[in-house]
Amino acid sequence: MTSLPDPGPPRPATFEDLVAEGASVPTDGWDFSWFEERATEARPSWGYAVSMAGRLGRASAVLDVQTGGGEVLDFALSRLADATTGQSSTQSTTETTAPAATAPKPPLLTVATEGWPPNVAKATALLRPRGVAVVAAAEDDPLPFADGAFDLVVSRHPVRPHWEEIARVLQPGGTYFAQHIGPNSVFELVEYFLGPQPEGVRSARHPDRERADAEAAGLDVVGLRAERLRVEFHDIGAVVHFLRKVVWMVPGFTVEAYEPRLRELHERIRAEGPFVAHSTRHLFDARKPG
Repeated sequence: MTSLPDPGPPRPATFEDLVAEGASVPTDGWDFSWFEERATEARPSWGYAVSMAGRLGRASAVLDVQTGGGEVLDFALSRLADATTGQSSTQSTTETTAPAATAPKPPLLTVATEGWPPNVAKATALLRPRGVAVVAAAEDDPLPFADGAFDLVVSRHPVRPHWEEIARVLQPGGTYFAQHIGPNSVFELVEYFLGPQPEGVRSARHPDRERADAEAAGLDVVGLRAERLRVEFHDIGAVVHFLRKVVWMVPGFTVEAYEPRLRELHERIRAEGPFVAHSTRHLFDARKPG
């Protein structure tokens, strides 16, 4: 039998192939699994979703603001459910049980808001089986809830925190626990496409400014941590998908408008390796006096 010739290593994907792939992937929700092996981002040391699960287990009425596709809240509720099941199993097989006040349990009420219609649909499908109501609410509108309705408000990467509204819907003694995007986040990529940005843009989302705004709304900031994290883009398709998904990075981004810069970056990545940027994150722990 005649053997077929060795085809050799696979042909590298072309610029056109990678860009077409990055431009075709759906952008709804905050599931970033498509980026696996194509882009990486270091995670903050505090583990927000895991920490959120612990907070949920001590709350009775919870609001998740700008939930995206509901993925983070779903993870936290799943982890809480596992902890609760484990607690029940342990208690059923031992004579000594923890006091009821210390045992984690799901909140009596959990509500989420989201403003982008595709995410509203995705979050509803994901969170409804967990008993979570998803309310369509535009990012800049007042929160559609009564004063003092919640003892815990959470949010991961809100477009902007509306401190007066957060303070209003919190009960006295309630907590706002959130992870925010910080200043200059992934600005190496932003400025590659847009050029140097003015200081006012670069310093937006600064944690010190947000602390002052939270305190002006009547909240006590009891914890604030910040970290700078390495981000790597391994191909131009990942860059395209990222800029389509995180739309505020390069407003109005389209492949057609930025094709020359995309092509230059593609050649740079092939010649030099991953494009490196840095994200910034900060963790807010704020309480309403009372």
